[in-house]
Amino acid sequence: MVTAASVTVAAIYYIVNLRETTRNRRATLANNIAKNLYSDAGVRRWIDLVTMSWKDNDDFMKRYDHRVNLDNYVNRATFWNTCEVLGYQYRSGLIDLESLDAICGVYVTSGWMKFKPLIEEYRRNGDYSKDRYRNWEYLAGELTKYHETNVELSRWEDKS
Repeated sequence: MVTAASVTVAAIYYIVNLRETTRNRRATLANNIAKNLYSDAGVRRWIDLVTMSWKDNDDFMKRYDHRVNLDNYVNRATFWNTCEVLGYQYRSGLIDLESLDAICGVYVTSGWMKFKPLIEEYRRNGDYSKDRYRNWEYLAGELTKYHETNVELSRWEDKS
């Protein structure tokens, strides 16, 4: 009896400890994401990226290609790769969609909308593999659906 009770208590302790550890890891991950995106450097990077403008792909290459504008390329690569990792973390179940929406939803979705045509062009011309930035693309789509669903639900709830 005592042995069975000890094993049961140990199992319960292990499960509770595992849940708490998982929760702490997710909180740490969310904090790290926020620190990266909302630091001085992260906000400056975002401003540089959203104020970019170009007429077509040739104009983009003349103004922002890594051979002519290394600083912009570094900002883009940092942001794009961050979004790709976030998409991977979401797909892997390391962080939930609600948390991602609260932390960086606008960055991910508006960034994808702005740069999607460029990424698709890079994929078409062979500079990128066909699946490069697929996790970012997936996450942006999921966040868009999540936001649209929540907006529709809140509108419906307001009417009742």
